Amino acid sequence: MTISEPQVAVISTQLLLDALRSRVRGEVSDSALRRAEYATDASNYRVLPTVVVYPLDADDLVAITAVARDQGIPLTLRGGGTSVAGNSIGDGIVVDVSVHMNRVISIDPVARTARVQPGTVMSTLQEAAKPYGLRLGPDPSTSTRASIGGMIGNNACGPHAVAYGKMSDNVVELDVVDGAGRRYVARDDLTVVPGLERFVSEHLALIRTEFGQFGRQVSGYSLEHLLPENGRQLAKALVGTEGTLVTILEATVALVPIPPNPSLVVLGYPTMVAAADDVPRLLLHHPQAMEGMDAGLVEVVRRARGSAAVPDLPDGQGWLMIEMADVDANEAIAASERLVADASTDSYRILPAGPDASRLWRLRADGAGLGGRTPSGRQAWPGWEDAAVPPSALGAYLREFQQLMSAQGLDGMIYGHFGDGCVHVRVDLPLEERPNSLRVFATEAAKLVTSHGGSLSGEHGDGRARSELLDLMYSADALIAMRQLKGLFDPTNLLNPGIIVEPAPLDAQLRRPRALPILKAGGFAFTEDDGDFTKAVHRCTGVGKCRADNGGSGGFMCPSFQATKDETHVTRGRSRVLQELAAGGFGRKSWAADEVEEALDLCLSCKACAADCPAGVDMAKYKSETLHRKYRGKLRPVNHYVLGWLPRWSRLASIAPRIINIVTGIPGIDKLVLWAGGMDTRRSIPQFADVPFRRRRQLHRDESSGDRGRPRVVLWVDSFTDGFSPDAAEAAIAVLEDAGYQVLVPQSDACCGLTWISTGQLAGAKRKLLGLLDTFSPFVEQGIPIIGLEPSCTAVIRSDLLDLLPEDPRSERLAENTRTLAEILTEATNRVEDPWVLPNLAGTVAVVQPHCHQYAVTGFAADEALLKRSGVEINQLAGCCGLAGNFGMERGHYETSVSVAELELLPALREAAEGTIFLADGFSCRTQADQLAKVAGLTLAQVLMNGIESNAASVSTNHK
Repeated sequence: MTISEPQVAVISTQLLLDALRSRVRGEVSDSALRRAEYATDASNYRVLPTVVVYPLDADDLVAITAVARDQGIPLTLRGGGTSVAGNSIGDGIVVDVSVHMNRVISIDPVARTARVQPGTVMSTLQEAAKPYGLRLGPDPSTSTRASIGGMIGNNACGPHAVAYGKMSDNVVELDVVDGAGRRYVARDDLTVVPGLERFVSEHLALIRTEFGQFGRQVSGYSLEHLLPENGRQLAKALVGTEGTLVTILEATVALVPIPPNPSLVVLGYPTMVAAADDVPRLLLHHPQAMEGMDAGLVEVVRRARGSAAVPDLPDGQGWLMIEMADVDANEAIAASERLVADASTDSYRILPAGPDASRLWRLRADGAGLGGRTPSGRQAWPGWEDAAVPPSALGAYLREFQQLMSAQGLDGMIYGHFGDGCVHVRVDLPLEERPNSLRVFATEAAKLVTSHGGSLSGEHGDGRARSELLDLMYSADALIAMRQLKGLFDPTNLLNPGIIVEPAPLDAQLRRPRALPILKAGGFAFTEDDGDFTKAVHRCTGVGKCRADNGGSGGFMCPSFQATKDETHVTRGRSRVLQELAAGGFGRKSWAADEVEEALDLCLSCKACAADCPAGVDMAKYKSETLHRKYRGKLRPVNHYVLGWLPRWSRLASIAPRIINIVTGIPGIDKLVLWAGGMDTRRSIPQFADVPFRRRRQLHRDESSGDRGRPRVVLWVDSFTDGFSPDAAEAAIAVLEDAGYQVLVPQSDACCGLTWISTGQLAGAKRKLLGLLDTFSPFVEQGIPIIGLEPSCTAVIRSDLLDLLPEDPRSERLAENTRTLAEILTEATNRVEDPWVLPNLAGTVAVVQPHCHQYAVTGFAADEALLKRSGVEINQLAGCCGLAGNFGMERGHYETSVSVAELELLPALREAAEGTIFLADGFSCRTQADQLAKVAGLTLAQVLMNGIESNAASVSTNHK
């Protein structure tokens, strides 16, 4: 009997799985879902691994390396997975050390060192070292998710490398196991690797003349550290080897004092080349950091997030951001002024440490993601991402580099570590139509950078993107020497093969060209992505900001990942699965694939990624579109009809809400209703209002209130406010009237279709939105603003409406004329004539939960400013409540919903002092607090109304 190749592959995989599971305590998975999640990093490449493993500790990791050797299976280590060169993906065993091996083991403040596990996130180390006044010197922009192991593997640098050097300059010793199975602590002893001393002695001249020629020469192996005059530093030589020589089990790194009193100098130049020309002169002032940023990057931010997101910059089309520091704050400013005097521009700003400086650094830090789209909207790709030249050659290199891009009809936004001569750029290569464009451009770019004495990589490593081009940078003898070194450490070539030595072709296994466009009619138009769902999901560049460690505060983006720390439940992981769907990776099942369902199941549709992801990924939209396509013309889960049609049921309940509340409040009946409706029986059914708002208004038989001579506004009483919180609408009317407005309330129903959208019933959502346009457009045409109360509904008008009904001209006009209550009240306080005086709420303390859609779309700044101006002391939460509309009610989501609530909401409510109020405009946020903490919430309108009434009562009492 002959065994076919596929059968052999299955048998081999099963043997590998059995061997790993028998020797490794951590998770071992070969599921299609896991393989899709780990098939790519932040690079252009897609390589499906055979198996993904999550070691618990060093013993697990050693066991994994032994299995790889025994079975002859390639091994690739992965930390944060933010590599832009494709050096953290492989077709054998991929090991994720970020899940369990992520601890700071110890800090020695006297020796100024730290021992860490390889999966330790850099920001975790910085927080641990901060109490000692110390930090790790290198600080890449991905510091909130990049692992120390990955930083060592790529020889990471970051803005402060101009002062503290590369990662290789900051590594003291490494506990490793090499490709031959030898475990040792690498420091300055070459004898731990047989033949290494002889190798160095035989290549002294070669190493001295070709390696370590300038600070950012990261490409290839850093053999200069092995020289006797450099102390034979084996640990430093292993830095930047991209997992091809050893597997890191533990690392000891050097720490440096935190720079005191940093000031930021921003210099504006007419071009980036002019900024680059100034670098050598300004380096004489010994800055802590010197970064370059191009006007295109700023324009992308302005278009995506509005002008308010862009800090004030001095005039120019290119900028240098330079940090100066000194023990004395005044001297730091004086040093900044001396640097400005020596600059060849009169356009500058000097900022002390503070929020303005932080906003500018944040803008620069988001460059890797923001650079994924050019100002024209084209997708830009890595591949020539971090080349470096000696700083003295930076201006000349940039001139010719821009000429090269222009000659090939390409564009890209330039930024980077100009103080070290390292230039970051993503280029709008037409990979979909012409995959060969990457090879053509990268080859010419490599010739250019080497002509200026530069390095193909200045901090990200060669990976799959540049290893093939090393023969343009190094001599044949140098390439032979690197192969010999690889043979000493990894004789069977199992550690990350295809990287640096015996490289894979740079245009092999590209991710984007294999993905087919999905242009057929769907729900959303994806207007910003040329109507192509595939292009939309490929917005995810893999920079991993969704994985960020925010110092324990969680943050809004990806609440399910904050709760689970699982790649399946992070925006990037979900994007990778949808990219695999677009590439046909799940076969004919496609939209209905189990892997797709599992990846999207715990997405709360919070939309925070739409605001926080620098690449503009909107997973809530992608999930809705996927559900729409999956269930189009098919029977849906029952909860889609129950929760997805909630406004419809709310209107029916308004006929006899008290009876409904009594029946659903009967023990046993409530649980039965929840179970039958696909909801978790640990939840409670929200109580309908005894008299919905519309019934109250019908009693008055009038659409308006207030003095008819006042400016008019339309109050949009959405389905949630109408059926569950009519008092919030009454409060809003009272506040708006107090602010000088005549309030109009349309009698006809105006539903935005939010619950239809969140459950992917997009045809129904469009019908709802058309009705909403019919209701509001007559007011909009008269210039009357529409005031939204429920944040999620308001967000639909300001975002989803524009992509669901983009061809209806009324959509844009309505979006432009829809305001939040806080926004219209802010306008009232800023009136030249008769400005509204806010109520005095001094002494009021509030826990404030912004709704996720409010955070993502409309923003919370206006609300925050009003509350503070009123005198309210606020504890503003920085994370999702966990209910997120229908999500937390659905069966199977309860545990995650509660875990998310435990990140911010529930601890804040438990710790709140007596008398503290809970403020949340979102119905779901108030419901979560009520059901999990028995805390009733108030809306902004209710808080302000209470203040107005209290102030009026006080005035009346004083008058008496």
